Amino acid sequence: MSITRRKLTLALAECPGIGAKTITRIHTRNDLLGRKIDEFLRLGVESLHEEYKIKPQTATKWVTHRDEWMAQADELEAKLAPFQIHVVTAADAHYPRIIESLDPDPPGVLYLFGNTRLLQSETFAVLASRNPDEDALRTIEACTEEHIFNGRSLVSGHDTPTYQRSAVTALRYGAPRTMVFDTGLFDALGDTLRNEPFAAARLWRYEFDRQTDLAVTFINPIKSYHRNSNRMRDRIVAGLAKNIDFISISPGGNMEKIAQLSLKSTRRIRVHESVPIAEKLESLGASILAAR
Repeated sequence: MSITRRKLTLALAECPGIGAKTITRIHTRNDLLGRKIDEFLRLGVESLHEEYKIKPQTATKWVTHRDEWMAQADELEAKLAPFQIHVVTAADAHYPRIIESLDPDPPGVLYLFGNTRLLQSETFAVLASRNPDEDALRTIEACTEEHIFNGRSLVSGHDTPTYQRSAVTALRYGAPRTMVFDTGLFDALGDTLRNEPFAAARLWRYEFDRQTDLAVTFINPIKSYHRNSNRMRDRIVAGLAKNIDFISISPGGNMEKIAQLSLKSTRRIRVHESVPIAEKLESLGASILAAR
């Protein structure tokens, strides 16, 4: 049986020192050379360093443990198979390129579960810095409703008041959601990938509906931690959205960086008038969102 690209990706992800960029570089070079996966698996430390720019220490770890990690990848593939989880790298044709137009350092590997057609839809996100007040949350809800009524699909995150308010609002109207998680899929959605991630949304739908919604993460499906998870989650949310509303922005924080990156892309950006740097962002191309 031939070794799948997904299996190699899962095995490489287990090796300390091999991140998303390296995995993408490996796949891209294999494609360029026409090198089969089983041929790649026979390469030694020197070839891995010279041809794939993998550090000797990392290459040594890979060569030493690759059989073990390939066996683990077999087990993980078996767990993923019943759920039709897609593993995509930046070297794959179906990688969501819209992310690359915003993020200069996009995630090299994404795990997708559910309605992948949403990636081709007219998307929006409503973003705010941490701990928005009740007025901001009401504005988030109103903006979410406006976009839904205009036929757009929500891109949201997980585990913040901002993301909860927009995700629950979308569900209340039966609108589809793309949810970007800062943890693995099984940690976010349970062992059967059916748990609705927001408890408040269970009034309208108790289970995650893979036919309607899409779950996205950059973390191995069976893991639950990444040291930059919140920052990366927010950038992926913005990266997948074609329309972005910024309701609050803390000076010098992650949201300000995302706003500036968004304005350099082709996205339609609105900034709430209460944001301290609203005028600056307007001068860069944003529209001002008046208080409601």
